[in-house]
Amino acid sequence: MFKGNHTVAPDDVTRSLPHALGPEKSLLSSMLQDPLEFIGLAIEEKLTEAHFYLPAHSTLYGFLCELFGAGAEVELVSLIQKLLDRGLLDRVGGPAAVTDIYSYAPSSVSFRNHLNLVKEKFILRSIIQTSTEAIADAYDSPDDPLGVLDGMENRLSGIREGSVSEKPATMRQNIDAVLSELQGRIHGEKKTQGLTTGFDDLDRMTSGLKPGNMMVIAARPSMGKTSLMMNIVEHVAIDLEIATMVFSLEMSAKDLTQRLMFARAKYQDLTNRGQKPVKGDLQRIQNASREVLKSNLHIDDCPAITINELRARARRKMRECNLGLIAIDYLQLMRSKSKQADGSREREVAEISAGIKGLAKELKIPIIILAQINRDAEKRTGKNLGVPRMSDLRESGSIEQDADLVGLLYRSAYYATDDAAKEAEAGLAQLIIAKNRNGETGAVHLTFVAEIMRFEAGRPSQEEIPKQPARRENRWDQ
Repeated sequence: MFKGNHTVAPDDVTRSLPHALGPEKSLLSSMLQDPLEFIGLAIEEKLTEAHFYLPAHSTLYGFLCELFGAGAEVELVSLIQKLLDRGLLDRVGGPAAVTDIYSYAPSSVSFRNHLNLVKEKFILRSIIQTSTEAIADAYDSPDDPLGVLDGMENRLSGIREGSVSEKPATMRQNIDAVLSELQGRIHGEKKTQGLTTGFDDLDRMTSGLKPGNMMVIAARPSMGKTSLMMNIVEHVAIDLEIATMVFSLEMSAKDLTQRLMFARAKYQDLTNRGQKPVKGDLQRIQNASREVLKSNLHIDDCPAITINELRARARRKMRECNLGLIAIDYLQLMRSKSKQADGSREREVAEISAGIKGLAKELKIPIIILAQINRDAEKRTGKNLGVPRMSDLRESGSIEQDADLVGLLYRSAYYATDDAAKEAEAGLAQLIIAKNRNGETGAVHLTFVAEIMRFEAGRPSQEEIPKQPARRENRWDQ
């Protein structure tokens, strides 16, 4: 139910929503008296028109922000004239109301205190509105209680996000961080800026998986994307003992756990060949299972998850166990239910990609996401047959833009045309770093052990792969 422009609880229509008209008026008065100082400060603190309870105050603040953004002078007489010209003067209460706000003359030292009061009242109003919407959803969707719960969590998380305005680091803090990192390198204390992956060459090129970064591992089907992702997850969750969450939209949690245990134990699953594991195999598998169980690893295998649902689950898990890494398998299986994405796959992918990047920055952790590439790689000829390029990414524009790191996985044996070539190239793999926002690009050579679905660092013994030149560009276009 609504009272004016504000939602109120249906059983509580006689009570006014939380508000602070005096502080609202004080903020606007400070802005009118010293526009350059206080309008800019309000914008930095993420104050919006919605924070004002009184519609007249909301309209006036929006107009002040518009003038500030255009670099126009904010002065009482000309302001009243501009409001009149735009047909907004009556909406803000007329000339007398604007003059009254201007002459309110609060103390400038109270600006932040009044700003916080206005924000707090807005949060309370938002909670009331969200609760009211949740009640309505609960009545309207009795067959989808978990969907109603996810929707409420998303809205509550949005309120929390909007209430926090982070201050950028000062130059002194930035300089101290750089010098500290250099000192650590000099003394051998820190080789990477982020999480190590378990692959030394990859860590050297990327300086590790950094907080707030999004890494895309892309390839054609059957290249081993999931295996490589899980190898990195295994290293972070078990070896580094860092809480990790995997969203698996394709494989079940059981199958992914089995793959992780078998790869950790280096056990070749021969069940499909009529053979049974021997005692030594069982011992290694049991040891691996204890390591996996001891780790702080969480697998969510909800299919066709939306970006909003994923963000809600990730935030909840972050509160529970302080995540250090998230991995998602894979991007094209995710969905967005926003109206903007409806009917356009490109806009949908753009929203998903931007949402994942935003989540990485919000939680201040790296996120690895797998992605499929199109068939263009298989149309190439000669030595370039199957070799992927970043432009091969499906709906690639937004993914290329949002990703901090793009690795294209390639195994030449997959495209070999005869048995001799397949045998000669067996195990050869490359992770082509096609984009690296903070470092070099080029090929990381790996060995793929197909029997245990595991990648190892470096080339197979007594095998050689033609070197690809390292390039300091954000594209692999050879």
